[in-house]
Amino acid sequence: MREGMGTGSKMEGPSAPVNRRDPYEVLCVSRDSTDQEIKTAYRKLALKYHPDKNAANPEASELFKEVAYSYSILSDPEKKRQYDSSGFEALDADGMDMEIDLSNLGTVNTMFAALFSKLGVPIKTTISANVLEEALNGTVTVRPLPIGTAVSGKVDKQCAHFFGVTINEQQAEAGIVVRVTSSAQSKFKLLYFEQDANAGYGLALQEDSEKTGKVTSAGMYFLHFQVYRMDSTVNALAMAKDPEAAFFKRLEGLQPCEVSELKAGTHIFAVYGDNFFKTASYTIEALCTKSFEDTTEKLKDIEAQILRKRNELRQFETEYRKALARFQEVTNRYNQEKLSVDELLKQRDNIHSSFSVARVANGSGSGINLSNGSSSKITGEDSKAESPGEDGSSDGKDKSAKRKWFNKKFG
Repeated sequence: MREGMGTGSKMEGPSAPVNRRDPYEVLCVSRDSTDQEIKTAYRKLALKYHPDKNAANPEASELFKEVAYSYSILSDPEKKRQYDSSGFEALDADGMDMEIDLSNLGTVNTMFAALFSKLGVPIKTTISANVLEEALNGTVTVRPLPIGTAVSGKVDKQCAHFFGVTINEQQAEAGIVVRVTSSAQSKFKLLYFEQDANAGYGLALQEDSEKTGKVTSAGMYFLHFQVYRMDSTVNALAMAKDPEAAFFKRLEGLQPCEVSELKAGTHIFAVYGDNFFKTASYTIEALCTKSFEDTTEKLKDIEAQILRKRNELRQFETEYRKALARFQEVTNRYNQEKLSVDELLKQRDNIHSSFSVARVANGSGSGINLSNGSSSKITGEDSKAESPGEDGSSDGKDKSAKRKWFNKKFG
C-alpha cells in the first residue's frame, strides 16, 4: 500500500527523465518544505499533467513522469537525504525504477494489457484522474460504513464508491480492519484517503485485489504494529528473469504498510473498479479488532515469522546456488564417465569378437571349423555307432541263435 496518483506497471531499468531537473524545482517546493507540503504539491501537479486529462498533449505525459520521478525521491527519506547530500549521482540508478501510467497507452494497448492480465501477468492499472480530482475537491458522495457491518455493491470500471468509517477512541486503540472481497473474482482496488487541508481527500494508500482461493480480496490493517502487503509484481519480474529465483524472491515482495494505526474520527475508504471491461462486484466490511484479539496476535506472530523466513531464504539462496553449481558439476562428470565406460566396454566386446577363424583370410585355415571349448566329430565313427548289427555286435548274435532254435523246434 502506498501513496500515488495513478500507479501502473513497473518498467525495467532507470525511468528517470533524460534531462533531469532539480526535484524541488519540478514540484515547486523548497528544501525546507514539510512532507505534507511536498505531498500536496505532488498531488496538484500529478492531476494537472495526468494523461487522462491531456490526451492531446504528448508533453503532459513527460511532465507527469517527471513529477512522479521527483516525488519518488523527495517522498523517500533515504533517497531525499542522498540527493540533498550529493545530487543525482548518489542515487542508485537500479533502484529508481518508476511505475508508468497505462492510461496514456490508448484503447489498443489497454486491451493488450488486459490480455496479459488474463495470462497471469500482474499489470497495475491506473486510478482515473477524474476520481482523484473529485476526491481532492471533496465532491464525492461518501456513504457511512458502521463498524461491524458489511455493504455489498457493484462499481463501474474506473469509478469508485466512497465510504466513511467513524471510530471512537476505544476502537482506535483496539485496532481497525477494513476488508473487501469479491465472490465473482472481480478486480478492484481498496483505497484510503487522508483529509486534505482544503476539505478534500488525498489518496494515501492503495491495495490491489489478489486472488485467494475462490475469491479476490484486499485488506488494510491498522493494528498498532507493522503489517505488510505482498507486491506480486516483484515475484513476476523475478520469474521472467530466472524461474528458479522466483521462490527465493517470493517474500521480497513483502512491503511495509505506511500507516499502522488510525485516530478517532471519520476515515474515508473507497472501492475502485479495476476490471477492464465490466463492473466489479464487492463486499466491504469494517471491523474493530477488540473481539479478534487472538487473531490479531496470530497475525503479529506470523508477520514476524515471515520476516525471519525472508532473511533465512536470503542466506539459503547462497547455499543453494553453490550446491546447485556443484550438482551441475558432478552431473556433467557423471554423464562423461558413463559415456567413457560405455565406450571402453564396447571396445572390449569388439576385441573379443576378433578371436575367430572365420575372420582369418581364405586358404590359410585347415578347413576344420573349431570353436572355443569344443571338439570335432569324425564321420566314420558316427556311421559305425549308428549301425551296430553289421559289425558282429551282440544284436547280430542274438538274431542267429533265435533262427537255430526255431529250425530245431518246428523243422
